[in-house]
Amino acid sequence: MKCDKHTMLLYAVTDRAWVGEQTLPQQVEAALKGGATCVQLREKHLDDTDMLAEAKTISALCRAYHVPFILNDNVPLAKLCGADGVHVGQDDLSAAEARRLLGPDKIIGVSAHNVAEAKKAFADGADYLGCGAMFTTHTKTDTNVISRQVLADVCASVPIPVVAIGGIHRENLLQLAGCGEAGI
Repeated sequence: MKCDKHTMLLYAVTDRAWVGEQTLPQQVEAALKGGATCVQLREKHLDDTDMLAEAKTISALCRAYHVPFILNDNVPLAKLCGADGVHVGQDDLSAAEARRLLGPDKIIGVSAHNVAEAKKAFADGADYLGCGAMFTTHTKTDTNVISRQVLADVCASVPIPVVAIGGIHRENLLQLAGCGEAGI
């Protein structure tokens, strides 16, 4: 399953700190019912055994809703759980290496914070980019906010979908209009 701009419209990224009374799979299913077009399992504090179990459950949910399931950072676990792809950051495995390990049919996403990173990710075989953080966020405290202009420049620099990420919610969403992103 490859991605296009339609599968990147509403890109849900998990964070178990937000689940409240629900389990993570229940929250993911609520997001899918609410219109999520792609789901990324991003749980930095799980060990591989717990991550694999969670990934298998969420992967099955995403398949039932015909929505791509992306695993954060971990290519070996992505292969084991049947993920549609993997998302890597600038300090993780390169897009080229992820592509080599996963093959041509899997989705490779890369975090990009500027045009140079975007162009390199595209040249290395990325299918989409996550660009941000667009606003301050409590879920990832080690990131810097980028400008609207940087998002627009990244979108214009590559022919693949770009998803604006980081701190986006109802009140600030329209501030991103006109930048060229495929989704949020």
